Amino acid sequence: MKLDIDAAPSGGSAATAYRVVYDSPIGRMAMDGDDRSITHLFLPCTGPAQSASSTGPMPEPLRQASEQLDEYFAGERTAFGLPFDLRGTSFQVEVWRALADIPYGTTITYGELARNVGRPSAFRAVGQANGRNPLPIFFPCHRVVASDGIGGYGGGLDVKRRLLALEGWRG
Repeated sequence: MKLDIDAAPSGGSAATAYRVVYDSPIGRMAMDGDDRSITHLFLPCTGPAQSASSTGPMPEPLRQASEQLDEYFAGERTAFGLPFDLRGTSFQVEVWRALADIPYGTTITYGELARNVGRPSAFRAVGQANGRNPLPIFFPCHRVVASDGIGGYGGGLDVKRRLLALEGWRG
């Protein structure tokens, strides 16, 4: 794992926001967080400029996230135990939390996810919430597929296929 760290004061908050650049087997990603939690994971083709201008001490949540991502990509971790700060509407957060219940190496459809959150006719809204997931991989939106195929993915279909293959999915 190669990490670069950039620190900047959060707007109006006493907490300092950090960006960590993480080189993974699927490409360079970036994670945002602070001393308490992780707020964003940017997949290789989705994030802001993914370079950091300085190095320094890494806050514990981002250090743990980097270690757990190493374990995930090595095939040694199937779930994450990290402090997250999910920022979205109550519906989005409900959908994102439901993603964590999808077992490693399996997939479900958008319709199944909608039923899992108690809104069986809201599969389109569930799909939109899924697409706005700020913490992909940690909240595994790549495990949600269309009823007639792999579906879309904000990180690109190649990344989705690689994540599913890493988990042993044979769909």
